[in-house]
Amino acid sequence: MLDTFVVAQLRAETVVAESEPRLYHLRTEAGRHEIDVVAELGGDRVVGIEIKAAAAPTAGDAKHLRWLQTELGDRFIAGVVLHTGPRLYELADGIVAAPISTLWG
Repeated sequence: MLDTFVVAQLRAETVVAESEPRLYHLRTEAGRHEIDVVAELGGDRVVGIEIKAAAAPTAGDAKHLRWLQTELGDRFIAGVVLHTGPRLYELADGIVAAPISTLWG
């Protein structure tokens, strides 16, 4: 249910976004890698988004984003693990954990 709520909020933002991002869900064959939201921006740039009900996600929660980062190279401009906690912090190079509330801030 949390994923659906967050994606609905993201879709509402795409309408007013300058880059007109397209949102996708990514799941590789056999489910080896899955990313909740992949946002394709203008200029062939990509942002990966994971959604977690946890209040303090760890680097392990970003493993699929790190995989996407490796696969896409320079096309991957950022990754974010949206969570229910209050803090913004780095999980890996180019990947942060951010409160879901940052969607409105």
